[in-house]
Amino acid sequence: MVDAVRTQMLTKHYRAADVVTNVNLTVKKGEIYGFLGPNGAGKSTVMKMLLGLVRPTGGEVELFGEKLIPGSVEHLKRIGHLIETPAFYERMTARENLELHAEYMGYHVRESIDEALQMVQLLGVEGKPVKQFSLGMKQRLAIARAISTRPELLLLDEPINGLDPEGIQLMRGLFRRLRDEWGISILISSHLLSEIEQVADTIGVIDGGRLLKEVSLEELRASKTDYIEITTAQASLAAYVLTEKLGLERFKQIGERTLRVYDTHVPQETLSKTLILNEVPIESINRRHHTLEEYFFDMVKGGDNHAASRQAGA
Repeated sequence: MVDAVRTQMLTKHYRAADVVTNVNLTVKKGEIYGFLGPNGAGKSTVMKMLLGLVRPTGGEVELFGEKLIPGSVEHLKRIGHLIETPAFYERMTARENLELHAEYMGYHVRESIDEALQMVQLLGVEGKPVKQFSLGMKQRLAIARAISTRPELLLLDEPINGLDPEGIQLMRGLFRRLRDEWGISILISSHLLSEIEQVADTIGVIDGGRLLKEVSLEELRASKTDYIEITTAQASLAAYVLTEKLGLERFKQIGERTLRVYDTHVPQETLSKTLILNEVPIESINRRHHTLEEYFFDMVKGGDNHAASRQAGA
């Protein structure tokens, strides 16, 4: 099966700044890909390069199995997108804006406009000028515009910005429906793991312009790990004791006061007793579960707790 998106060593430099570096990203046909990273990580720049709005400094982009050539616009007919803040003709109505977009795209199925408006729950207010719309309504209208031409691929940059909880829930259901019923491939960027994990099939984590990891959400959930978390004012001494007195290797020091022990076959009572006997003051010691949020933040900070290793005295 041909992938919807594939990049190879995709790179963008602005003067001396490396904005995107050697990104190898793959969005499979008919999947929702969550593009996850903090603000400024390079997510929008990658999406702009996929659309041809920004020319790469290096690397390649393939869309629907075909290499993207500079100046090519034919592929745009197969893509719907929402990049950064949506812009509309404010004095025109919502429907007129969608009709103009359909004309521009050469898509002449009028029923699709009603369908798109209905899917984002704007049918009934489509006759109002866009200037009367709230921020959340404009965001929903932008998504309606993106899907109104029945694209094969959707590129959505922070699509839940400005939405209230009801609007966010509506979008979750919409994205799943577009994938399941229309077979659309969707690339969604966000800095919120809590939103991405509710809709995505695959997650790509980007930070500092580099794609740190691509992993299926199913695999990620299966890899969540139990650990014992120790808080102490003497974390370096505790690390020494874990290594030299208990022979542990699978633990990690987090900051100056916390250690996470992944050798959970060692009873918590044994850990506590050994640390106390070796004059390590314990503020707390608890068994915890490694959440997806912790996985993400650890990865962005340069560590992956699923491969936690001996870091005594770190």
